Amino acid sequence: MRKATVDRNTAETQITVTVDLDGTGTYDNQTGVGFFDHMLDQLARHALIDMTVRAKGDLHIDDHHTVEDVGIALGKALTQAMSDKRGIRRYGSCLLPMDDTLVRAALDLSGRPHLVWKVEMTAPKIGAFDTELLREFFTAFAMQGGITLHVEKLDGINAHHIAEATFKAVARALRDALEADPRKANAIPSTKGTLSE
Repeated sequence: MRKATVDRNTAETQITVTVDLDGTGTYDNQTGVGFFDHMLDQLARHALIDMTVRAKGDLHIDDHHTVEDVGIALGKALTQAMSDKRGIRRYGSCLLPMDDTLVRAALDLSGRPHLVWKVEMTAPKIGAFDTELLREFFTAFAMQGGITLHVEKLDGINAHHIAEATFKAVARALRDALEADPRKANAIPSTKGTLSE
């Protein structure tokens, strides 16, 4: 059962994340940051990960700690739910069009975290949401999830579309990487014999 629950409590945020990697993409995400909830919903739906997020953060300051700390907790939950990664495909990629926007995402569930972020936003805000927090979220998620993650905007004008396309592209790549490999159902996909280091 590839499920996990992670609690993260600091002076800045109190967060609980639950994931089921073999879900259907159902979600119930409540962080107090409306646009961010919408992005987490996209991640769950298109990765086919059942996801519940509860976050209470110091939003009277700004959204930064909440968004980053949810990324940390979600990455940790992903790591726990994958366990030793036996039987997964490991790699995933997606070229995702959304209206004016085209985003490419590629990832490796390698256990070696790294983020390459080539997503230039066209506006500093989407509503009240600070667009620079997109990178903060994916940095935290990749570092704690042990993911080598490349995200690149190839085209796009509308900031909302760009942000949403990044989450959808990463989600589809993650779905592919997490799925079972029918030809190697009991094998760890590495010549080292481990993907935990």
